[in-house]
Formats: sequence, C-alpha cells, structure tokens
Amino acid sequence: MINRVVLVGRLTKDPELKYTQSGIAVTRFTLAVNRAFSNQQGEREADFISCVAWRKQAENIANYLRKGSLAGVDGRIQTGSFEGQDGKRVYTTEVIADSTQFLEPRGANQERQPAPSYGGAPSYNNAPSHDQGYNQQSYQPSQQNMTRVDNDPFQPGGGPIEVTDDDLPF
Repeated sequence: MINRVVLVGRLTKDPELKYTQSGIAVTRFTLAVNRAFSNQQGEREADFISCVAWRKQAENIANYLRKGSLAGVDGRIQTGSFEGQDGKRVYTTEVIADSTQFLEPRGANQERQPAPSYGGAPSYNNAPSHDQGYNQQSYQPSQQNMTRVDNDPFQPGGGPIEVTDDDLPF
C-alpha cells in the first residue's frame, strides 16, 4: 500500500505549537495550495490542507515559518473522527508531515508580514553557509587574497563590461 503526499503552498496563518502531556512538540498549520487550473471565471482557486508535524520538526516550523511562508511538505494522509459537542460524529483528514522544507530565505516573508523576534532563536544570518543565497552577509575578499589580472573585467575596478548581441547565447 502507498500513502504519500507532496505539497507546496503558503501558510494561511502562523503555526500553532503545543506540547502533549508527555512533552512531545506538535504543531498544526494549514497550507494554501493553488490548483493547476482556473475556474469558469478565469480565477485560480486553492485548496486549504491541514498539516501536522511532530517533535523537532514541529518546533522548527513554529519558530521559522509565518503566515505567507512558502513551504514544501512530504508526508501521508491520516483520517480520523471524534464526537463533537453536539453529539454528532466529526470526520477529519490531515497530512502528517514526515519532512518539511522551507522554500524561501528567512527574510523573504518580511515584506508580507514582519515576523516577531524570539530572544533565544538562532539567527541564520550569522551562520556559516556554503549557499550564499541564504546567508545574508556579503562576501568581501581581502586585498591580500586577490591577484589582479590586467585584462579581467570581473575584477574590482575593471570598468564597464561591453556586451554585444553576438555575445548573447539567445
């Protein structure tokens, strides 16, 4: 049997982090996932999918994702039911996240809504990174590590680079 789900969408609100009685972290969040087609009015609709994450993954989601954050979830569908306050049976369907990927740099969501600051949360801006796209620090080489090639226009102070249409590959 196979029960796999892969979703990419935006969080509809800030994730809720709670702990079970035994101290295990759990967070619930909803992803808005655009449909691949438009309705009769030409508008794109979205599905709102409930997701649940556990343990360290739950804490990371609650600490670093906010309303509007783009996230990818790999998991499985789980259904359940309970008796509501009115005595009727309520059925639930949710995605249990096995893996959650943060698909935007940490500061990308600040234009939509500023994220609150948490005193003890680590900052990725100062963390060493091999991927400069996620590290907000700019690389400044020291003069002693640079060797100047006279005709290299890519070295600092090399002047403007002239490009003709014949130089472009398209």
